[in-house]
Amino acid sequence: MYWYRIEKSLGRNSLVGTTIKNPEDLPEHLIADEKHTRILGDKVYIATTVGNGCVLGTSVATDAGEDSLATAYGVFRDEAQCIKPDYAPKTVNTDGWIATQNAWKTIFPYVVLIACFLHVYIKIRDRSKKKFKDIYEQVVSKLWDCYHAENKASFSQRVRRLYEWGKKTSIPSFMMGKIEKLRNIASFSIAYDFSGSHRTSNMLDCIMQRMDRHLFSTQYFHGSLSSAELSIRGWALISNFAPSNPITIKKHNGSQSPAERLNQFRYHDNWLQNLLISASLGGYRSPPHNAL
Repeated sequence: MYWYRIEKSLGRNSLVGTTIKNPEDLPEHLIADEKHTRILGDKVYIATTVGNGCVLGTSVATDAGEDSLATAYGVFRDEAQCIKPDYAPKTVNTDGWIATQNAWKTIFPYVVLIACFLHVYIKIRDRSKKKFKDIYEQVVSKLWDCYHAENKASFSQRVRRLYEWGKKTSIPSFMMGKIEKLRNIASFSIAYDFSGSHRTSNMLDCIMQRMDRHLFSTQYFHGSLSSAELSIRGWALISNFAPSNPITIKKHNGSQSPAERLNQFRYHDNWLQNLLISASLGGYRSPPHNAL
């Protein structure tokens, strides 16, 4: 319980304000998704926002509806606009859940929605890797060939050729459905119009793997909604400031954590001291609207 209370106390700080020191470092391109978990056995959803390798938003939604998700993702918007009042991201990468996309359009009306290419591959893989092994290898090879196209015209052409090949080869209908979605939905190809945007949710998926292990280790949430919110926010700050593995640190020339790599500096060599100094005034530039 001692460590649990310590973690929760960190969750009172602003995730965005604590992690990002310079307003100009707020990311233009984001990734968002929900992590399914439980509070006392009841299903809830952690609306997670990631940018520049850091967790910038984690808020617990009681359901996966548009209104609930808009409220949960709106916590990130409020904290970001606390340090930069006119902040609005250019793009956000999401999966195909309509409520998620509508929620982002509600909180940022002009954000461009980019569909995650990786989810198309995963849905094909999960249903066909064993059952349709031979044709699966061919489809996946051609699918990733589409992904590596250098521009929007080339991408559209490769997807069109894949679709035509699939018709001639008579591949399973569910595969054709995913390929047709690539062909007809512009949110897959629009990423080419925005340099630096995310075409897959890989950055968020890596973070969610760690979140999943954390939730499993704690046996999920056992208290109230507010305590769950504080707990996962505390975990998010620790994830941003705790040292990466030695290989990653060496790769980034000694930068120890995601927050340090984003800000290009650290206040203190001890990661916890760095976090606590960064959380001065709770990470807020002005008083929060609703203090947790």
